[in-house]
Amino acid sequence: MKVFEQTLTVQQRDIDDLDHVNNVVYVQWVQDIASAHWNTLATSEIRRKYSWVVIKHEVEYFSPAFLHDKLLVKTWVEKSEGVRSERHVEFYHHEANKLLVRARTMWCLLDAKTMRPRRIEEDILQVFH
Repeated sequence: MKVFEQTLTVQQRDIDDLDHVNNVVYVQWVQDIASAHWNTLATSEIRRKYSWVVIKHEVEYFSPAFLHDKLLVKTWVEKSEGVRSERHVEFYHHEANKLLVRARTMWCLLDAKTMRPRRIEEDILQVFH
């Protein structure tokens, strides 16, 4: 399993009426880091052949993040079978190394031309594991 990491800094646009990062923003970040991970590891040929769509997000919130907080975001693909892949994402307060949010997302692999589900084969498995 290849863990991919990024850092980000909380911006004003990420803050809600409770003065912390809005839950919808975390879901966007989950999708953003998944895309960054895929685009970093997959060859251009593989990226042309396949696309991904979300089937389900599960998000657990443990502690809030606030304006200007620096976050460490980690992601990895836990398992893949059939047309589905299970991705995990964790958000940590960078300085305190404290887990703030944990997400698990089920993705479905699509054939980029037909946009129909496609079985995850060895070329994809090698990208993530």
